[in-house]
Amino acid sequence: MNGNWLEYAGTIRLLCALTVLMVLIALELWWPRRGVASPPQRRLRNAGLAILSTALVRLLVPVTVVAFAAQVAAQGDGMLATIDLPTPINWVATIIGFDLAIYWQHRLMHRIPVLWRIHRVHHSDAWFDATLGLRFHPLEILISTIYKLGVIALLGPAPQAVAAYEILLVTFSLLTHADIAIPERWDSWARLVVVTPDWHRVHHSVREEETNSNYGNFLTLWDRVFLSRIEQPTAGHQRMVLGLPQFRSPRDQTIGALLLNPFTPQTRFSSSEDS
Repeated sequence: MNGNWLEYAGTIRLLCALTVLMVLIALELWWPRRGVASPPQRRLRNAGLAILSTALVRLLVPVTVVAFAAQVAAQGDGMLATIDLPTPINWVATIIGFDLAIYWQHRLMHRIPVLWRIHRVHHSDAWFDATLGLRFHPLEILISTIYKLGVIALLGPAPQAVAAYEILLVTFSLLTHADIAIPERWDSWARLVVVTPDWHRVHHSVREEETNSNYGNFLTLWDRVFLSRIEQPTAGHQRMVLGLPQFRSPRDQTIGALLLNPFTPQTRFSSSEDS
């Protein structure tokens, strides 16, 4: 991969995301796991949040994560830059390092009250499908972008590897929220390594102990190592209730209400972790 490819990394990531989203929506129609229909405008709201988040980051952050990684690499900064690793190993180290960082970002979003207020916009959705992977408050995407810039400054990864992880990040954000019926045997094998929709659906349970579990985005390794995994929901995948109990009213689900949600009173179960 060369520098010319990196110039189009953002466009490639967007095209990958749109392609994966369309494929998953089709699969949700053909092979649904739960098959619970959501209000037609809900998917548009979730997509609208993604558009607003992208616009905010472009406005407030003058550099993309891939461009910043290229700047750091050119200066020879960061831990990986000080180690002469073969390119494949550098890529693997970058993806593993980034995935660990994203795991802890997610876990801290649940643990720190002010961050939970922002992140709970994602959890306030009472439905579970691929568009939930787009539903993040613009402030969360802004915080996540700044956090990733810090990770890049620390690691000094190859910019191509950062671009690859960015594609993995958005792909798995969509995939792990998809309402698709993966055969149980396939799921049991896949979840030994990567996050599956059944694994992540537990994280969207209305039950506090289940919400505070299964934080991983790509690898299930971190939830196993840091003892935050729950293999299956108590009520079963078909009967489990999703979302947050205090944000189930239609008026709480308008795009205006979602944007204002972090600034409303903290009326949820305790933000402390029990996992």
